[in-house]
Amino acid sequence: MSFESLVAQVGQALMAHNAMVVTAESCTGGMIAEALTSVGGSTAWFDRAYITYSYESKKEMLGVKESTIQTKGAVSRACVEEMALAALQQSHAKISVACSGIAGPGGGSNDKPVGTVWIAWAMQGHEAVVTQACLFKGDRQAIREQTTQTALLGIITLLETQAIA
Repeated sequence: MSFESLVAQVGQALMAHNAMVVTAESCTGGMIAEALTSVGGSTAWFDRAYITYSYESKKEMLGVKESTIQTKGAVSRACVEEMALAALQQSHAKISVACSGIAGPGGGSNDKPVGTVWIAWAMQGHEAVVTQACLFKGDRQAIREQTTQTALLGIITLLETQAIA
């Protein structure tokens, strides 16, 4: 499935739920937002994007706790949950998606090898944040593309399975 057809499906799902989306991205560097805004009419359902690549930007723009970064790391469930919730709170969106990972080629470890990515989705009116840990294969571009595709598919899944408040 091409990004274009996937984004069209995301847009249709958001429109059907009268919802806007916000992104909080680290390892994708804005690729999710770029995909979402690549189709005409996306202004009806895309609100804004936070590209928080550094630890400081995660803390300053999204209020990720220093303790989260120090104890869990930026590539963690806790970090992307905080990113997703903050993006939602600081926007007009009803759904958010956040990601943080190790796209490579360097930066991996035994605990978090290259390709490790955490993705989180949050929705207004729902306390629970949906998270997914992924271990993608391939080069940097492939890992970023797989993250973007998974993030987009997750928006559709969340909209189909959760009622928006």
